[in-house]
Parts: sequence; C-alpha cells; structure tokens
Amino acid sequence: GGVYCPLSPRDPQHRLHALTQQTQSHLVLIHHLTKTKLDHDIVSLDADSVLTSHVTECVVDLNRLSKVTTLPDDVAYIIFTSGSTGTPKAAQTRHRNFTNFVHSIQNAGVLNEQDIVSQICAPTYDVHVMEIMGSLLLCATVVMLHPYGNMDFEYFAHTLQHKQITCLAPVPTFLNHLCDFLAQSNYSPLSCVRSLCIGGEPFSLKLVHRLRSHIKSKYYMHNIYAPAECTIVSICHRVDTISVENNIPLGRVVANEQYKVLDIVLQPVAIGEEGELFIGGVGVFAGYLGRDDLTAKALVDIDGELFYRTGDLVTIDNNGLLHYQGRKDYQIKLHGQRIELGEIERCLLNITSLSACIVMKWNDDYLVAYVQSLS
Repeated sequence: GGVYCPLSPRDPQHRLHALTQQTQSHLVLIHHLTKTKLDHDIVSLDADSVLTSHVTECVVDLNRLSKVTTLPDDVAYIIFTSGSTGTPKAAQTRHRNFTNFVHSIQNAGVLNEQDIVSQICAPTYDVHVMEIMGSLLLCATVVMLHPYGNMDFEYFAHTLQHKQITCLAPVPTFLNHLCDFLAQSNYSPLSCVRSLCIGGEPFSLKLVHRLRSHIKSKYYMHNIYAPAECTIVSICHRVDTISVENNIPLGRVVANEQYKVLDIVLQPVAIGEEGELFIGGVGVFAGYLGRDDLTAKALVDIDGELFYRTGDLVTIDNNGLLHYQGRKDYQIKLHGQRIELGEIERCLLNITSLSACIVMKWNDDYLVAYVQSLS
C-alpha cells in the first residue's frame, strides 16, 4: 500500500533532501553507495543489512500484509519531472494508470512472459518502472546490472550476451554509443534481442540502419512516447526495420488512450497541420503532489474528459499516424530526461557573481551554459 518514489544517487545531497521533503517521505531505502547521501534527520533503512541478515528467515507477517487494501485510484508511484520554476514537479501515477499501461504493452507485443529484460534506465526516467515492475507483472525475467553498469560497455555487452537478453528499452543516444563500441569489439550482445523499445528522444533512420548490422535475428523496434504524466507509454509505433519508412512517426495511441491535436485556441487542426498534442484516457496522472495550481494548468477539460497538455507539437498524416515536430516552449530532452532550460538558468543566476546566463543543448550529449560575470 506504499507509494514508490525513486531518487537518483547521482543527485547532490541538497536536492535529495528537497525531494524527500516535498514528498514528506516517512522512510528512505539506502544501501552502501547511498548511505552518505541523506541528512541525519531523515529516517532511512539499509536495504543491504535487511537482505544479508534475514536471508534464511521470513520476518514479514503475511497475515498483516494480505490485509493491505489498495484501490485503483490510489497512487502507485511518483516521478519527478523538471519544473519551469526551478522546483521539480512530483507527478503522481495511480495503480489503474499503471495496470492499463502493462496490459497495453503486452497487447502491442512490446513485452511478454518469455522475455529477459535488462534494466538500464536511470531511476529518474519512468521507463525503469516498466523494466522492473512491468516485466515482473508479466512474468518476464529482469536482469539487474551492477551500479553504473550501463556506462561500462565491456561489462554491459558481456551481460547482454551471457544472459541472452531479449528486450531492451534504451534512449537513442545510448544505442548510438553502444553501436560505436560494438564496431570496435568482438561482442554480439544483441543477437538474442526480440524487442527494442526506444523512447525519450527522437531517433533517426541512421540508427535503424546501424542496428541492422548488430541484430541478426528477427526483432521488433518500437518507438514509444509519453510524458511521465501519461504513464510511460501512451503512443507507440512498430518500426519497419526491413523497408524502413522515410521518417519514423510517434505512431498511434495504445489501448484506452485518446488524443487531440489542437491549435492555440484549442480547435482541431487539419491533416498535415501542426498543433499541440493533448493526451487523454486511462493513463492520465492524478496530478502534481502538493501543486494543485500546476495540475490545473497541465490538465484541460475537453468535452467532459481530462486531457494532459504535453507542450509537444505534432502533425497527423493521412494514415492517422502522429509525427513529432518539436516543442512549443524551452523544454528539451537529454538522455530521455525532460529538462527545463530555464530551471538551470535560474539556479545558475543564484550565483551572486553572475549577471546573465543562457543554457543550450549541444549535440545529443551535453548542456552548455554561457554566463556573464558582474566583474
């Protein structure tokens, strides 16, 4: 009956403290690499000691656990997204949102009970919930890497090959770096891959062609899309890896989801015209924790249905496929993580010696800040 809220050990201590305060967390699970990350006034539990001290005995009262009541509208997990005010927003996902998502990816053939899934996504990226909980709910096998194992391509390639991984959910930038490594190595770690779920960033036809030379078996590549506010995947497209389309669309909405593409006065646009994407249906989140004001701005009532305003600009083609065109604001995506550039600029301007700054995305890997000093 608890609420899962992942934190990144890479975040500075003051940010972790702010996030735990925002969620009013009663307990934080830690291990040997994160013991020093939290303030002493936060109640924490060392997961390592629990696992090693009670390997042979069960200390859980199963009768008490079985009586825990969880309702479909109860919050299952919280993911922090970048906030334009400099304060991260805590997006709340209900159990019914997540359950519908799991059924959707199963029906779409993205994941099944025979898959072996490698967990590679960062805890700040909501796709990691699919990799772990989604896989286990569908009776698939999950392979956990050692800390920062996804940054060690020698280890990562060996693990994929040795464990015969069949399903991966990387961002395009990660796949490009993996292809660079494989071009210089003797590994064939993608030989067993059945399903590639690629999201978080737009990806190119060049990447599709690069992957062809490393995956010899028949496999499916899915372009997946959804803000955290719409539960991991709300739009999906199976890419034709043989003929390959001229460009890769976002695709169509999954089961029990709906969308609208509207102009600035919230009127539907014609086929081929650019408009903002609004997503409705079972996947729409419960709102931002403690920020009803931001929730009211994010959710729009259209004909009695709540739609999430994505801020993404899209077009619809004659086949009903959605195509991504860009953003209507200054938000960008880096390694699958949504980032408000204004949030970073405001933090930098807290440095008293700076008078001005601007932050930009450089290539696919970096953010660059240009600053002006008072002196």
